[in-house]
Amino acid sequence: MGAPLVSHGRTVARVESKLMLGPSEQSDDRAMIFTPQDPALTDPFLVLGEEWFSTPGFEWHPHRGIETVTTVFGGVLEHGDSAGNAGALQPGDVQWMTAGRGIIHRELAYRDEHAHIMQLWINLPADRKLTRNRYQDLIASSRPRVVLPGVELDIISGTVEGVTGPALNHVAVQAVMVSLEPSTTFAYKLPAEHRAFVHVVSGRVAASGRNLVTGHTAWSDPVPDAEGDSALSFVTPSGDGKTRLMIYSGTPIGEPVAFGGPFVMNHRSEIRQAFADFHAGKFGEVPRRARLAYDR
Repeated sequence: MGAPLVSHGRTVARVESKLMLGPSEQSDDRAMIFTPQDPALTDPFLVLGEEWFSTPGFEWHPHRGIETVTTVFGGVLEHGDSAGNAGALQPGDVQWMTAGRGIIHRELAYRDEHAHIMQLWINLPADRKLTRNRYQDLIASSRPRVVLPGVELDIISGTVEGVTGPALNHVAVQAVMVSLEPSTTFAYKLPAEHRAFVHVVSGRVAASGRNLVTGHTAWSDPVPDAEGDSALSFVTPSGDGKTRLMIYSGTPIGEPVAFGGPFVMNHRSEIRQAFADFHAGKFGEVPRRARLAYDR
């Protein structure tokens, strides 16, 4: 795609397009926004997928060694876990789940109607792979927002424009949802040591000079010689529609990555141990909890 373009110390190193995969046994339609083919290129992020589902959804399944960040874009997401957490999330809500030592959870469409979500997997470093499990429901209506000319920043994690989001992290991550009006220029600041991705949820934007449209994901690698903050520049074209962006950034962990279905560890031996622990009941019993009552 040519040489990276520099803006405020930041480059767009590469651009990827969303890959539609079609229906599966669990979902009505699905897409892969980015894949874990080369974890060193996306570190500390592993995978970002998109799902549209009604029934059956994603019944009880385990995770270990990662954090999952689930954003609801449509419908209502019903969730539950082996620690006794259960609830329903509305469009705009974000759930940040730490699957450290091992958790069993499920994600379903409330009333089997429909749900549209994106789920990001964030790696955990070796010394926190078996940390305590944790659920955080980051409700859209209670998250802080920063409004600038032509720009609205919905802050999920980290500190942006002096405002800190509610997420608690094991890996320092800066995360925002951004809404840009047409004909807007905006410089988004982030730590120089972070790797960032910008996913275009809808609309059009030039990110540090690279033109992006709906479904594109642009990657910006760390700026090795810079200190403090760096910035990505965004320019939206004229027109009538807003542009919506998902921007996540974090410091690469730089450790080996071993995938094993729902588990992500550093070595294959740890994947085998994760399966053994799950089958031995060390993640807890698979819950038998009933569905949420249809009284909302």
